Amino acid sequence: QVQLVESGGGLVQPGGSLRLSCATSGSLFSIHAMGWYRQAPGKQRELVATITSGGSTNYADSVKGRFTISRDNAKNTVYLQMNTLKPEDTAVYYCNAGVIRLDKNYEPGYWGQGTQVTVSS
Repeated sequence: QVQLVESGGGLVQPGGSLRLSCATSGSLFSIHAMGWYRQAPGKQRELVATITSGGSTNYADSVKGRFTISRDNAKNTVYLQMNTLKPEDTAVYYCNAGVIRLDKNYEPGYWGQGTQVTVSS
């Protein structure tokens, strides 16, 4: 069992930055791939970024060049640095502990409770 707790959300102006953190419990953090998802009102949840246990990353086209996912296995924590934020980035952001399938796609597993990010002037 893995428990995840997100933090770092809030209100920020367009062009600003936020860093989300996801603290995990359990001794198996280092073997999990990790992902960040987001869900805006009235929209489906979408995958934003993933990072493998070895540190390889992947991003949705909408956030490439602006967001950076990273992990600290010693602290059992994954981060999402978000720069040059836009109003369309407004959503609830969810942390996930999952696996990379044989077809190289990310398979979600355990979910956090989510943290609200609002980008508005």
